[in-house]
Amino acid sequence: HVWSVFRLYEQDPFHFFAGHGSLSHQYDLTEYLPASSDGRVRPTGMAAIVFDGGIVLLALIIMSAAWAMYKLVVKACQIKAPLYVLYLCLLIPFIVLQTLLSSRTFSLMHDCGHNSLFTKRKLNRFFGFLLGLVNGIPQKSWSIDHAFHHRNNGNWEIYKGPIDVLSLEDYNSLTKREQIFYKVSRNWMMLFPGGFFYLVLKPRLGMVIIIFNFTKDILEETFIKIKNRDISQLLVINTRVKPPFSDYGDNFNELCELIINNIVVIIGWIFMCKWLGLVFFLSFYSMVLTLSAAILICVFFVQHNYENAYANNTKNWDLIDGAILGSSNLDIPNWLNWFLADISFHSIHHLSERIPNYNLRACHKANIHLLQKAKFLKLSDFSNCFKYIIWDNQHEKLIPIS
Repeated sequence: HVWSVFRLYEQDPFHFFAGHGSLSHQYDLTEYLPASSDGRVRPTGMAAIVFDGGIVLLALIIMSAAWAMYKLVVKACQIKAPLYVLYLCLLIPFIVLQTLLSSRTFSLMHDCGHNSLFTKRKLNRFFGFLLGLVNGIPQKSWSIDHAFHHRNNGNWEIYKGPIDVLSLEDYNSLTKREQIFYKVSRNWMMLFPGGFFYLVLKPRLGMVIIIFNFTKDILEETFIKIKNRDISQLLVINTRVKPPFSDYGDNFNELCELIINNIVVIIGWIFMCKWLGLVFFLSFYSMVLTLSAAILICVFFVQHNYENAYANNTKNWDLIDGAILGSSNLDIPNWLNWFLADISFHSIHHLSERIPNYNLRACHKANIHLLQKAKFLKLSDFSNCFKYIIWDNQHEKLIPIS
């Protein structure tokens, strides 16, 4: 049933909304697409695409300028002088700016995954791959896993969120020690080690697991052939590469991108380490990606885990209700919104993922009268959201741990 609904949605996504869900309306979304009916990019869309491309280039230029500043700091560290502390303080603005720009490039990669930044799928695929290199993560695998979230948003029986939320029934079946670990591992403080693992370690760990498992399987296959005296088949390798994680490398193309992403990223690391020094570069690089990932995970979390969020099971789940009631919209400063590529207008994004970031705000304003039941959060509300880490499957709602 879900897949038949999505086939209808993909054929005519904008008229699909009429007659579906308790909040069904004829949403005014068509004019906010990146292309007109003849497939050409509209002038406003083209300008925004060029602008976003310029932002990515600007981010790389600022990164280069930042590296030059770091070299000065490294030299300053070798000088025993009062200016040492001042030089270190000058690093803070660079760290903050790099973190925000990293969040921006990740958000643009996100748009490419939805094929919304450009009208042509190949352009989204190409620039998505490049942005994946900048962020150190294979974009194709990430976008496929993210698409699963969009297909099932609000259906907590299928999609458990970024932190694998347990149902109340499953949580009560845990031992006391397991419950404590569950609560601690989902504390907001875990955003930082979680962010480090997500962008820095996980893609590299995936590569290590692939190499280890493939080598082990080949050795086992060879040993069995020798044991069975099947010498003629020694050069025939039947072992296949296996995906390292459930959301990485589900097919050959994903595995290839994972390998290429790792090779290019690691070569970049080696180059930067030779330029800036091993300890200095890896520590600063890890800090920027950790903070950036923490911001992105935090935003993703609060946009789906909050009081009275739509959290139904498969039987009672509805696509449109999940988009509107299962996605919060963020009332945050405009400058921060820019670094997040306007993902704050999240209900509209879930109603149609093909709307590019540069049109989300206008589309949100045009349909604000139809979003009266949608959730709106301020920065001060974020901390409260981290309490809702249990899904009450009987009452179909997210609840805090008592």
